[in-house]
This record gives sequence, C-alpha cells and structure tokens, in this order.
Amino acid sequence: MKRRSFVKTSLLTTALGAIGSQISMGAENFKNTGRDFYELRVYTLKNEQQQKLVEDYFKNAAIPALNRLGSNHTGVFTELKPAGQTKVYVLIPYNSLSDFLSVQEKLSGDLVYQEKGAPYLNAPATEPAYERIESSLLMAFAHSPKLSVPAKKQRIFELRRYEHASESAGKKKLEMFNEAGEADIFKRLGFNPVFFGETLIGELRPNLIYMVTFDDMQAHDQHWKAFGGDPEWQKIRAVPDYADAKLVSRITSTFLVPTAYSQV
Repeated sequence: MKRRSFVKTSLLTTALGAIGSQISMGAENFKNTGRDFYELRVYTLKNEQQQKLVEDYFKNAAIPALNRLGSNHTGVFTELKPAGQTKVYVLIPYNSLSDFLSVQEKLSGDLVYQEKGAPYLNAPATEPAYERIESSLLMAFAHSPKLSVPAKKQRIFELRRYEHASESAGKKKLEMFNEAGEADIFKRLGFNPVFFGETLIGELRPNLIYMVTFDDMQAHDQHWKAFGGDPEWQKIRAVPDYADAKLVSRITSTFLVPTAYSQV
C-alpha cells in the first residue's frame, strides 16, 4: 500500500472509531443534519518544490475530481506572512459525512484524477510531496449550516481557532455562537464569514474553527473594533455563563491568502 494511501485510510479509520465514541449523535443523525462537513488540511512543506507539487495536485487533479463528485468550493490558501516556507491550507466541503467517508474510494476509481495527480500521489519517499499533513474533520454550526463563498476579489482570510478547557465549555461556546447570536453579529457587521465549524476529529480538541474575510489588514482592524463595541455583543458577553475566561482557553489566528485557482 502506498504511504499516502495508508495515511489517508488510517485517518478515515480513526475518524470512524472516534466519531462512534466521542460524538453522541448516531450515524443516521449525522446524515440528516442538513449541515456541511469540512476537511481542513494543513500541509507542512520544506521547500518551493514541495509547494508546487501540492498546489499542482489540487489545481489539476483534486479540485476537478472533487467537483465531479459534487464537492464544490474547495479553498486553497497560503500564509499571508510566512515564517520561512509557507504552509498550504486546504478547506474541502462535503454535503454529508458519508460523502467524506466515501471520497477516497471514489477518487481511486477516477482514472483522470489518478493520471493528473500522479506526481503527488506517487512521489517517491526520497522526494516526498510534503513533510506532513494535519487534517481535521469539522461539522458546520447549526445556525450557519453551509459554506458561504465570498465575492471573487483581492482579500485576506482570517482562520481562527478557539480552544476550550472542557467539552462542556465547548458546547457553551457553540450555544453562544448559535442561539445567543454571536455568529449573526459577524454576518451583520460585514465579516463575510466563510464557515463556522465544530472540530469533531483533529488536533487540540475541544475546539471550534471559523473563517472570516477582509479587504486588507486595515479593514480587519476596523471590523474587529466595530465588533468589540457592538451593543448586541456587549449584551452577550455580559452573561456570566458566557465569560471568555470560562469558555475559551486559547485563540489562534492565522492570516491567509487564496491561491489563483482557489474556489473560495
């Protein structure tokens, strides 16, 4: 078995087992949520040659094949200000959990995908296409069930991860975004959110991840200032059970720019 096929198969096997033990919803409920599921990949690369292999793979093989399978709007991003060789971030949306779990089997039977993706898929161990992939499975928030593609123009993206000290704190933060209306404030103030997702499988759980967009860093600063002073936000944050000190143990913010072929 090829190394990358083994890695992906292992990921899916782990996902199936973990979903059964960590998520209270049954498989049938996952099918009927009406929400998107997202795979968020982060490629660690050592040089520009690896970056080209990964980007060519998505541009020429993976994105067209995913589109043929009904998984549209794949986003591919590089870091705005990388410290050394950039990482490549990939956001792949799926209409259901079953679509996510079956995609590799379907891609293995896609001869065009196999041919176009051969330099990446069959890269030798002596010259690998990447150093490592970190991959997370997310489920869209109940009140933001579908990915939203922003207008195609020059912009920056901010990918934010909120880590929680406990599962109960994570559920409370989800309530804050959904029922209490925090996500609606982002939409109203023009943050143009792409997605909001709860991490089902991935690193540093429990956490949630979301992506918002801005024309530039000046717009970023202006939007966050407006958010901090928004009356509705002030009401929400004043609720004792929603205090950040109780719900959020760490925030990680990453600034990204889309590649020319990114569908987001």
